[in-house]
Amino acid sequence: MRVSRSLTIKQMATVSIVALITISIFIVIQLFHFVQQRRIDYAQQMENIAHTVRQPLSEAVLKADIPQAERILHTLKPAGILSRADVVLPNAFQALHADFEPEKPVPRLIARLFELPVQITLPLYSIENTGSPKPLAYLVLQANSTRVYQFILSTFSTMITTYLLLALILSVAISWCINRLIVHPLRNISRELQELPPQSILTHKLTLPQGHRDDEIGMLIRSYNRNQQVLESVHDEMSRLTTHFDVTDLPNRALFLALLDQYMRSRSKPFGLMVIRVETLQEANGVLSDEQRDTLMLTLVEKIRSTLDDHTLLAQTGASDFVLLMKRASNPFRAMRLARNLMIRLNQPVNLHQLQLRPNSSIGLALRDDEPLSANELLDRATSAMMSARHQGKNQVLFFDAALNERAQKRLTQEHDILQGLQDEQFALYLQPQIDMQTGELVGAEALLRMRQPDGSYGLSEEFIASAEEIGVISAIGRWVFEEACRILAAWQKQGVMIPLSVNVSAVQLRDASMVTHLQALLERHRIAPGTFVLEMTETAQIGDAEQAISLLRMLQQTGVAVALDDFGMGYSNLNYLHQFKALPVNKLKMDRSFVSALPDDDTMVRIVAAIADIIDLDVIAEGVETHEQRDWLLARGIRIGQGYLYSEALVLTRFNQQWIAKPSPTK
Repeated sequence: MRVSRSLTIKQMATVSIVALITISIFIVIQLFHFVQQRRIDYAQQMENIAHTVRQPLSEAVLKADIPQAERILHTLKPAGILSRADVVLPNAFQALHADFEPEKPVPRLIARLFELPVQITLPLYSIENTGSPKPLAYLVLQANSTRVYQFILSTFSTMITTYLLLALILSVAISWCINRLIVHPLRNISRELQELPPQSILTHKLTLPQGHRDDEIGMLIRSYNRNQQVLESVHDEMSRLTTHFDVTDLPNRALFLALLDQYMRSRSKPFGLMVIRVETLQEANGVLSDEQRDTLMLTLVEKIRSTLDDHTLLAQTGASDFVLLMKRASNPFRAMRLARNLMIRLNQPVNLHQLQLRPNSSIGLALRDDEPLSANELLDRATSAMMSARHQGKNQVLFFDAALNERAQKRLTQEHDILQGLQDEQFALYLQPQIDMQTGELVGAEALLRMRQPDGSYGLSEEFIASAEEIGVISAIGRWVFEEACRILAAWQKQGVMIPLSVNVSAVQLRDASMVTHLQALLERHRIAPGTFVLEMTETAQIGDAEQAISLLRMLQQTGVAVALDDFGMGYSNLNYLHQFKALPVNKLKMDRSFVSALPDDDTMVRIVAAIADIIDLDVIAEGVETHEQRDWLLARGIRIGQGYLYSEALVLTRFNQQWIAKPSPTK
């Protein structure tokens, strides 16, 4: 493969064009500046010349001594810059005229652009009249435009020569740098891929060039190598599962698409597609033997076939995916009725060599309407509906909907952006201090997640955590937050600072047993002092299995992790709920900011929360303290720890350390 237009030539041309345009604009601006300065100089010189003859010329005009006035005008000729001098009466009548040097013609465009010729007008007064005299006449001097035009040509040619040479040097220098940094590595990558033998395509890995580990080329090579690794693993998995396709003796995806395309060409009547994913077949990988899995596959296929009529085509498009061409499903009701019957049939228990299974599945439906679609596009719609049904839970049936498909696409984009942001260090922890409101001393801090925005600032939308939970990346974010928090705590404790740091934990994380082992490993690796790492769990979070969450938190208790109940009073608290958390290391309640904002007008909820905390012997942290009145009211109710804008907003780590760690300043 021959390169017809090298990147070197393209980037040289681009840099040169940009340099020429920039320099041309710069030349025009400078040229106008220089010419304007020359005009001002000429006008100043002509004013000085005019003042030397003003008095005698005024006397000659007053006496009507025309010969004397003409002699005076001709004395201006040695000045050199004048082309003519005139004496004009107040009624605009030209009384005297003197030409000094013949002017060569100046191009009309140049004269218009630079306002040539340059002229000045000086009034001539009677010396004897000291009242408010009127001018006797006006002395009009005109500079030689040819000299100005020659100055323009000389300046323009000098600037063109100088700046074009500079543009050439800059273009060559910049192009050489780009060529060495970008073109050469890309050329080597292209040559390596072009010369790659076919048998090595699947297992090939690119070599990371020196000096490109952290830039776009390094990212490209790492992404390529990661994709190659994924393709290799998928290829191995597909090779292992290929044998199961032969067991069912069903058409594969390629054959089904060909049959579907043929049917769509020959028939214009409405029909439907149904995609079924049997989750149990996926979950059985590595659990069942090949013989058991083949038996399960045949049993499920037989169940599907027993529910179908002669007008439905069944095919297998994956290791656990099946597709049905429903020729008589001309309306949603018929398609849904068949899907429900299939779901009931598939959910029935299967006895498998003394092992009883109850299969779960997800079904997606798509009907052909008047919209012109290809066979592949129609199958993609049914598959998209199946994936949406799968995301909603087990044994769900959904029709294809453009909104659902757009939501799925948005979910994939958000997942990629978040994971890429973690890799590219686009996230940061901002810290907000927790203050003893009576002494003004720092007693703790809360770590708040922030993400870099397109304008360079850091923030977090209100729906970010909910979206992260929905698309399944909250665990990755939580792991990163735990690692950053432990790193911050370790740095503080090396300086002898032992204040606790609170980290918010999602309800989804409390369902993940690996969260405990990961956090325990981090605490041990960084040697975090017991009680300084605090998990804040929101009372309003839908924890789901409370017993599992409590079990996980009890495991963390052994490593000295404390637990704070956030947004207390806003959730589904009851005495049994509080009793369960009393057995855990819950030593703090965080009062919701809505209660604090109501102070001092309404302190009912504040007194209730303070009373509950006093009964079960827990500390209370008031969130959203913004005024001195709120602080005084809380202190009067026995609540000493506060957090809010009265003391500080959430700060980036460096500013927090400067203001509260390196130089703590008590604030009352």
